[in-house]
Amino acid sequence: MKRFRCAVLSVVKHAYVPGGVALHPRFELAVVADDPGVPEWMHERNQKFADQYRIPYVRSVERALAEHDVQVAVVSSEAERHCDLSVRAANRGLHLVQDKPMSNRLSECDRVVEAVERNGVKFLLWNRNFLPAVVHARRTIAAGKIGRVRAIHVDFYFSKDAGPPKCSARPGDPPIDWLEFQRAAHRDGSDGGLGRQPLGELQIEGIYPLGYMRMLTGARVTRVFARTAAHFHQANVDNHVDDLATVTLEMDGGISGSLCLGRIGAASHPDIGEIKIHVLGTHGALVVSEARPEVAVYYRGQPALEFRHRRVDVDNDYLLMDDFARAIDTGSETILDARAGRGICAVVQSALDSARTGQVVEVK
Repeated sequence: MKRFRCAVLSVVKHAYVPGGVALHPRFELAVVADDPGVPEWMHERNQKFADQYRIPYVRSVERALAEHDVQVAVVSSEAERHCDLSVRAANRGLHLVQDKPMSNRLSECDRVVEAVERNGVKFLLWNRNFLPAVVHARRTIAAGKIGRVRAIHVDFYFSKDAGPPKCSARPGDPPIDWLEFQRAAHRDGSDGGLGRQPLGELQIEGIYPLGYMRMLTGARVTRVFARTAAHFHQANVDNHVDDLATVTLEMDGGISGSLCLGRIGAASHPDIGEIKIHVLGTHGALVVSEARPEVAVYYRGQPALEFRHRRVDVDNDYLLMDDFARAIDTGSETILDARAGRGICAVVQSALDSARTGQVVEVK
C-alpha cells in the first residue's frame, strides 16, 4: 500500500509525536523544518532530532515542503504555533498530524478547520484513545452491556513534578519565567506547556479526558462550570495558571459529565497518577483504570523516582497512525479530527472562563 513521506514541522516540544508517526510502516520521516527566525535553541533541538533519524534539517518550512516530496506534515512546535504551521501545510495539500493542545486560542483552531476542509486533507490531533483499557471500554459500551450512557466522570491526576513546590519562593524572589522553566524541563519530557504564553494543566492535558468522553458517549458538551487552582507548583502560582481543576459538563442527550484533573506532584501518588474513567448507564456501570494492563517491577538499587508500574500491550501510537492511514485511504474521518479538536478547545476555553467568572458558561 502507498507509503507517505512526512515533514516534521518543528520538534521543539514533544519528540514522541513524530517518533510515534515513524513507528507505522506506511509513514516515513523525510525532513525536519522550521522557520529561519526561531531562536537558536529551537534550531538545535530540530537538528538533534533530524540527526537521530538521519534526515535533513531545513531552516525554511516553505522550502522543505516544496523540495522534499512530502504528503504529511507532523507539527510539534510550541502550542501557540501549532495552528499556523498546520494551516500553512494544509494550504499546500498536506495531511496533518498535530501535537496537543490544538491551540491556546480558539480563533486559531477555526483557521485550521477552515483550511483542512477547504483543501480536503485529513487531520489527526494526537491523543490516547487507543490505550487498551479505553478501547475495551468503548467496545463494552458499543455492545450495549451497560445500556445507554447517562453519566461519565474522568479522574486525570498526573503525578509528575513541575519544578519547585508552591510556597517555596522566598521574599524578593522574582517570579519563575515560564519559557525558561519549560526549556529546562525538556530533558525529562516535562515541557508540555512549552511556549511564551503560560498554559495551565487544563489546557495542556484536558484533551485526554475530554477525548475519552467524546469517544465513549458521542455527545457534544453544551455547558460547563469549573473551578481551578494553582495548588502544587510555584511556576503555576507565579504565572497565574492552574495545576488543578474540576469541571462539570452538560452534554447532548441529557448526559452529565465531570472531570478532575491536575499535575499533582511525584509525592502524591506511587505511580504515574490516578487516571480512571467512570461510566454510568441505564443497565450497568464501568470503572476503568487507564493504566491497565500493567506489571509492577521492583529490584535492588531501583532509583527512587522510577515508576514501578509499567504499562504493557500498549500500541496507541501505531493504532493512531493506522487510523490516520485508513482516513486518508477511505476518505473517512480520524478518531480525533479538526472539528473534534476545535470542540475540545472550546470546552477548555469555556471552563477557564467559568473558573474566572464563577458562572456557568455556554460552549460555543
